[in-house]
Amino acid sequence: MTNDELRGPGRSPLATVSALIGARRVPEAGVPQNPHESRASGILRPVVFGGNDGLVSNLALVMGVAGAAPAPGVIVLAGIAGLLAGAFSMAVGEYVSVKSQRELLEYQIEFERHQIATVPDQEREILIGIYVGRGFNREEAVQMAERVFADPDRALDTLVREEIGLDPRVIGSPMGAAVGSFMAFTLGAIVPVVPYLIASGGIAFWASLIASLAGLFLLGLGVSQFTHRSPVRTGLRQVGLGLAAAVVTYLVGTLLGASGI
Repeated sequence: MTNDELRGPGRSPLATVSALIGARRVPEAGVPQNPHESRASGILRPVVFGGNDGLVSNLALVMGVAGAAPAPGVIVLAGIAGLLAGAFSMAVGEYVSVKSQRELLEYQIEFERHQIATVPDQEREILIGIYVGRGFNREEAVQMAERVFADPDRALDTLVREEIGLDPRVIGSPMGAAVGSFMAFTLGAIVPVVPYLIASGGIAFWASLIASLAGLFLLGLGVSQFTHRSPVRTGLRQVGLGLAAAVVTYLVGTLLGASGI
């Protein structure tokens, strides 16, 4: 909808502004729109990628140790140690990352609150400039900014989103992110280890590799939900990358084992 269409014959400036504020963005042709996607992605993305990291890193570790042909118990010990180390590292990293985002958001909210209270005209001009940059003329931008600033809470929320680019809806809980990442990494990392808990030798080796590659393919299907790419192609890409990591570490482990290190 163009500005001329929104203004229309005989439409008052206030009605025009109301229409402009209430107008939805028109989806691009062929691109499915999901209003809950950003919020869901904020929860599911660290879980999917945490599982992927756990599976790839522990598969590489298990294959590397297996390449040195140690006793089966050594492989299990290495796999469990890698699982715990990686899971705690992932959890701490996610906690610090999300906590930092939360602290930045809180600081920026208080800063904008102070700016609105002390220099409201300056902040209003900033918002007007943002609207003008999006294609509205000066008159429309001024009226929109006036309506926003009529409510201090709405002005604060709008400036945090529009000027700073922070959206509280997509920043999750630090503890939730930490727990989710820990569990996802653990579930991924346990896959290569389980066959060595119930078997040994070549059977455990091939079962570990096949189970891990199958898990990577399934995770690739999950990744495709975020990237909107071909699920099969994404799954095969994950398998290829995981297999490459496993082959490299297995060869390194074989060389180190043959050298007696």
